[in-house]
Amino acid sequence: FFSALFLAMTLITVTGCASTKTQEATGEYFDDSVITGKINALMVGDPALKAREVNVDTFKGVVQLSGFVNTRIESEKAAALARSVTGVKSVKNDIRIK
Repeated sequence: FFSALFLAMTLITVTGCASTKTQEATGEYFDDSVITGKINALMVGDPALKAREVNVDTFKGVVQLSGFVNTRIESEKAAALARSVTGVKSVKNDIRIK
C-alpha cells in the first residue's frame, strides 16, 4: 500500500512540474530567468545601446525583444547580444525605431 501511495505521489509531483506549450516547467522558468538577466546585463553594459527602453522576455529559450531605440543599428546590436547568450534558441526582434 505504501509503495503504491509513494509511486502515485511521485507521479503527481512530476506531472505537476512538466511543461506544456503555454506553460514552462520550474527548471525552464529558472533557465529563462537566467537568460533574461544575462541579456539585460549585456545591454546595460554596452555604451552604444540605450537598453532602458528595450524589454527582454524569454519563454523556453526563445527571446523576444520589444521597445524602442534610436537607430536600426541599435536594434540589430540588441538582437546580436541576445543571440550571444548561451541557451538562447532564437530571437524575435520586435524593437521599433523612434
